[in-house]
Amino acid sequence: MNMKFLRKLPIPMEIKEKYPMTMEMTELKEKRDEEIKKIFRGEDKRLIVVIGPCSADHEESVMDYLGRLKKVDAQVKDKLMIVPRIYTNKPRTTGAGYKGMLHQPDPNSDSDMLGGLVAIRNLHIRAIKEIGFTCADEMLYTENYRYLSDLLSYVAVGARSTENQQHRLVSSGLDIPVGLKNPTGGDISVMMNSITAAQSSHKFIYRGWEVESGGNEYAHAILRGYVNKHGQSLPNYHYEDLIHLCESYDNGNFKNPSVIVDTNHANSGKKYEEQVRIAKEVLHSMRHSEDINNLVKGLMIESYIEDGACKAEENIYGKSITDPCLGWEKTEKLLFELADLL
Repeated sequence: MNMKFLRKLPIPMEIKEKYPMTMEMTELKEKRDEEIKKIFRGEDKRLIVVIGPCSADHEESVMDYLGRLKKVDAQVKDKLMIVPRIYTNKPRTTGAGYKGMLHQPDPNSDSDMLGGLVAIRNLHIRAIKEIGFTCADEMLYTENYRYLSDLLSYVAVGARSTENQQHRLVSSGLDIPVGLKNPTGGDISVMMNSITAAQSSHKFIYRGWEVESGGNEYAHAILRGYVNKHGQSLPNYHYEDLIHLCESYDNGNFKNPSVIVDTNHANSGKKYEEQVRIAKEVLHSMRHSEDINNLVKGLMIESYIEDGACKAEENIYGKSITDPCLGWEKTEKLLFELADLL
């Protein structure tokens, strides 16, 4: 075996006991979880907005962003259900670049996985305790979810993980909504198979245990665009794409058919300012089709304090060090406009 075992990390229970949730925080999470589930069941017509930095990098700037978001939330909560993104691990196809707070609690330092586990748990706890938000994170590694399972209200499975069987199986055992993105090549049938798997019950091996899942009725699609064989970004948020997804759901036996539209990534060609137009176009499609209106449960938006992106070593406060994000002024305006359009 060509690997070196560095150190044994604490089991999730040890981390949770050292950095615990209070009863008040647990009750808040249960309340928000149920609100989100009602939207996916069609019992609440608010629009979910999963919004925040491409990757949570610096704790204080993320907390600053969440504080700003909370003030907007107080004014739009009758129309929007805001679920902040605190994405603490970043998929890297080539292995190069910043890999997220889990790997690097300090973006300019070498990997520290134990420090990262503590940092990501602390950040999610602060979001609940100080701001009143339970948040979303990406399940890049299925093992990591157990360190945050008592904190999260939403989980996303990325485009590169949707085809992975372990991600599908673990998603089937979660009790919160899990969004499965279409793969980078754009094959919708692959995503639909993932949703089928996640909504079904399974027996499988997880962390050395034989486990049985009950199926996750809140597993759903995330459309994020795709890349063709020439490396060109192509969108899949248009009216016709959403109608096609409605038909794909109709052809299967799905519970709570739903989609969240990712306004960045290949849908915008990573032109972050296009997210404003894309979000409004999705709402326009919802107004013109009852089927689309029933299917679309929300938007996923990459947003931070400053517009765009920078290199980690530049260390610009509130500016993404991964994908470019929509700055705060544009974000605030967009959230108010979305609420007005609903």
